[in-house]
Amino acid sequence: MDKADTLKGTKKFFALRDALEKTASADNGQKQKQLLSIAEQFYLIDSQYYFKRASLLAYKDALKVKDSKSIVRANVYLGKHYESTDKIDSAFYFYTKAEKYSLKLNDSSSLASININKAFIQLAQSDFYGCELSASKALNYTNKLTAKRKQYDAFNLIGICASEMQNYERAIDYYNRALEIANDPSMQDEAHLSAHTLNNIGVVFQEKNNHLEALKYFKVALKENKLYEDSPSLYSISLDNYAYSKFRTGDYTDVEETLKRALAIRRQLGLKSGIVVSNLHLAEYFLVVKDSSKALYYANNALKEAQSSRVPADLLASLKFIAAIDKKNEALYSKNYITINDSIQKEERKLQDKFARIQFETNELNEERNKLEEQNRTLLYFFTGFLLIGGLLFIIRMQRAKNRELLLKQAQQHANEEIYNLMIAQQHAIEESRVKEKKRIAQELHDGILGRLFGTRLNLDSLNRLSDEFSVNKRIEYLTQLKNIEQDIREISHDLSREKFAIVNNFLSLLNNLIDDQEEIYQTPVVAAIDENIVWDEFSNAIKINIYRIVQECFQNINKYAKATEITLTIEKVGDKFFMKIIDNGVGFDMTQKKKGIGFQNINSRATEMNGSFELISKIGVGTTIIVHFSNV
Repeated sequence: MDKADTLKGTKKFFALRDALEKTASADNGQKQKQLLSIAEQFYLIDSQYYFKRASLLAYKDALKVKDSKSIVRANVYLGKHYESTDKIDSAFYFYTKAEKYSLKLNDSSSLASININKAFIQLAQSDFYGCELSASKALNYTNKLTAKRKQYDAFNLIGICASEMQNYERAIDYYNRALEIANDPSMQDEAHLSAHTLNNIGVVFQEKNNHLEALKYFKVALKENKLYEDSPSLYSISLDNYAYSKFRTGDYTDVEETLKRALAIRRQLGLKSGIVVSNLHLAEYFLVVKDSSKALYYANNALKEAQSSRVPADLLASLKFIAAIDKKNEALYSKNYITINDSIQKEERKLQDKFARIQFETNELNEERNKLEEQNRTLLYFFTGFLLIGGLLFIIRMQRAKNRELLLKQAQQHANEEIYNLMIAQQHAIEESRVKEKKRIAQELHDGILGRLFGTRLNLDSLNRLSDEFSVNKRIEYLTQLKNIEQDIREISHDLSREKFAIVNNFLSLLNNLIDDQEEIYQTPVVAAIDENIVWDEFSNAIKINIYRIVQECFQNINKYAKATEITLTIEKVGDKFFMKIIDNGVGFDMTQKKKGIGFQNINSRATEMNGSFELISKIGVGTTIIVHFSNV
């Protein structure tokens, strides 16, 4: 921006500010509409403070004159303000208020836009079920002829949510619907919607490990006219995805240069998450081409960027990858991964609950409150002589409201439990998929590669006795086949290597690290007896995390209260059952007097999650024994 543009912008700001103050002090029936127009201008010049101020003033005046359309518009503006300033729950609240008034007006256009805004917020917070619901509601209010952009956004959002929930066929279906709209001649003025959708479809095929199919979509997206000039961020995304899928097909031509070019663009644009992804892709590339030092270099770069941006998904991806290649520090990385993953899941559940509560309170409790206020005003006007009776009725109504609130909390707790169970089920499904993949690789080795090796060996044996030109050429051909088979074996080896170092298989390392920390920091010897016959790979991730947390909780309690000089940790398999015993020789306590604290409640809760049971035995002067029975279900 040159000096003239800066001066022009300054003059516009002061003119808008003067207009705001003058309009706010005026007294006319159209004041709310004038204030909203001023608010819109402040939004265009990114003056968030005055955008919010003008919107709030407009909202108050719209309420006075009961202008429902202006109330909707003011609430939408307030939602935009809070979304721009990363106050997500407030943004969702005002969008929901706007939706309530739009329903009264039966304003389909506003309802479509509002629900799309809500869906984008829910998507950003990983509330995929809520996002899909809001986008689906938006579709119900759209018209193919007049709301194509809104339809595109809704189809694209549902596609993203379906992909995140691993429903890939549904994702491709909705992406294709979005692509049909993007390719419509009337949508050509929109900014590269087609390229955006093509990239999304390519990502779905990446997730399905069908990189040949993914490449087709990335190539078409990159060929879109002026993509780099108009949208360098989208160009860098498609370029990185193209290079990564090309490398995963086994074609390494120009892959390193292309990945580095995408990284350079992302660095220039300051795209933090994109920088993390590019570094991880380069790290994986160098790991495959056996340049471990460069692989570790780019993995460390990814981790540093993720730690700087503090985006949880990027941090988890970086920790998972670096734990697989940095053997020296894999236990530390794995421990951090588990801690951060637990924290993310808790925060996501909290935010999803908050969205649901905001929706409920806005659409239900506010209606109840309005009804109560109206009834109370009527009682005040017409039954002033019966204040005592009126007060009694008010108390009764308030008690009912409290009862409803209690029921709501109970229902919410039940919903939280169901969500957690769904998450555990999802983890089980992922583990089953991993087992199937291992079986597939083994079958591929036996049926495909070994068969090819046997056939090639027989042919070479028969040709060794011949020296004519045809036989020489055939031997060269068969040697080429052997090289190809060697490459296939290397690819499968790499797949198995990555599986070997997956986070869930580091359980014993993590547990031993926890024991080492206990002995080193608290100087309390730990006698560990873990049954060697236990196959930990057969246990779900959820059970291993719960076992780890129970041991951790017990150690913390011993360190705080027991004054123990020795700890015994035993994990045994008896038949198809398992039990874990933690014994300390500390001071103990009187079980008839001392109440079980939060720590013991947590242990009991985790034992229950494993379909197990929890026993506590303690005696003063003898020590404390904790026994957890569980099964591998």
